[in-house]
Amino acid sequence: MAKTEEPTIIKKYANRRLYNTGTSTYVTLEDLAEMVKNEEDFVVFDAKSGDEITRSVLTQIIFEQENKGQNLLPIAFLRQLIRFYGDSMQNLVPSYLEFSIDSFKREQTKLREQMSQAFGATPFEAMEEQVRRNSEMFERAMRMFLPPFGAGVDAAARPKTEEGAGGTELDTLKQQVAEMQKRLDAIANKG
Repeated sequence: MAKTEEPTIIKKYANRRLYNTGTSTYVTLEDLAEMVKNEEDFVVFDAKSGDEITRSVLTQIIFEQENKGQNLLPIAFLRQLIRFYGDSMQNLVPSYLEFSIDSFKREQTKLREQMSQAFGATPFEAMEEQVRRNSEMFERAMRMFLPPFGAGVDAAARPKTEEGAGGTELDTLKQQVAEMQKRLDAIANKG
């Protein structure tokens, strides 16, 4: 459906069915959620009373998404939001939230553009690459704390390497951790 200047009219009937007057079809809350994601504007009216009920339908869409396990709203946020009802700050909250979400959207767009320019890739690819680099750096840092082979370890206790009896790097690390634990236990028993 092409974007238009005028919002699409959706009518909600007593049987809870939603009717899109633009396409002359019945729609679901999921269809309305897709319209929102596609930035298609719509207004929902109660078919019987003619009252505008867009806010309650949008809230219902959020409720449905949260029930599907797609939790976006933290519990602390929801509790604080409930506390604002009836509070003297209630009138300021909607404009503050609108401003905040607009700012977040602008910053998100800027970040995506910067990531694309800097890495020539999508943000997720760039983040995956950064995670990989961080993991490698962490592994190198951990190796600095491991004793070198042979330092206080007799030949029988030395881990077997890949060239040796088919051991793996993981086996080597396990052996080193076990040796460190023995040393720590010995130090603890002395004190």
